[in-house]
Amino acid sequence: MENRSLVTIADHSRQKIEYLLQMARQFELHPNRLLLQGRVVATLFFEPSTRTRLSFETAANRLGARVIGFADPKVTSGTKGETLKDTIMMVSNYADIIVMRHYLEGAARYASEIAPVPIINAGDGANQHPSQTMLDLYTIYQTQGTLDNLHIYLVGDLKYGRTVHSLLMAMRHFNPTFHFIAPEELAMPAHYKDYCRQHGIRYVEHQEFDAEVISGADILYMTRVQRERFTDLMEYERVKDRYLLKLPMLAQAKPTMKILHPLPRVNEIEYAIDDDPHAYYFQQARNGLFARQALICDALGITLEQIENDTTILS
Repeated sequence: MENRSLVTIADHSRQKIEYLLQMARQFELHPNRLLLQGRVVATLFFEPSTRTRLSFETAANRLGARVIGFADPKVTSGTKGETLKDTIMMVSNYADIIVMRHYLEGAARYASEIAPVPIINAGDGANQHPSQTMLDLYTIYQTQGTLDNLHIYLVGDLKYGRTVHSLLMAMRHFNPTFHFIAPEELAMPAHYKDYCRQHGIRYVEHQEFDAEVISGADILYMTRVQRERFTDLMEYERVKDRYLLKLPMLAQAKPTMKILHPLPRVNEIEYAIDDDPHAYYFQQARNGLFARQALICDALGITLEQIENDTTILS
């Protein structure tokens, strides 16, 4: 049987990404349907989450599915010593699909290899976050009218930021130029720069962060410096305030440039920017609903044609 799990966006071709974006567009037009009536979606969050968990659960609910799962691993049998394998196999008895976030890199891949139902990776450590990438791609296309030939500036935590790692891999199909803006301690890892070279992705590295540096951006993708990834809190304190986006820094920005952020933010984007036309991070979060509806349906074998011809649309 075909494994329809989504572990990494690197598994998807340009054609598949564009297909999923078309599905997301259909759900933006009509998010409330009964396509998944009678299905059960399990959300297993071994690591804290707000936006990702709620948007997946909302996506399932708006499509008529029932949702089971947990948001706190302390309430599971894992506290009694149950292995990840046993948890996955047990939940597979109850659900048609599992959405899983885990603190260990590679956990989603392992789950997809043992589970009899599809697994959607909702983030595994500092590794991948493919559903975030799909909503990022949808947002970029929505704001720029294309995914091709864009200048995308990634700012902040490029070492541990799984959202930027996934985006980098997905954009390989679209001839981007990336600009990596990070302190040396949080620079893009060498193996992702190797990935760029292997796939002909252009990139430039910066340590400066000012109006002139970002003036060429089509997309300015800000990230939070993630305290939870640091074992040395002194190192965290040294870097956490290095790259803060302030309103005067947008003076030379392209009129069409949009600021994205996977959220939550701490202080890396000042609140005055929220009302600026370049700000798009809250709309980006809203797009998570449509992208995740598309991913759930695709993993369950529901096609774009079925969605376009769907008669279960609710008002």
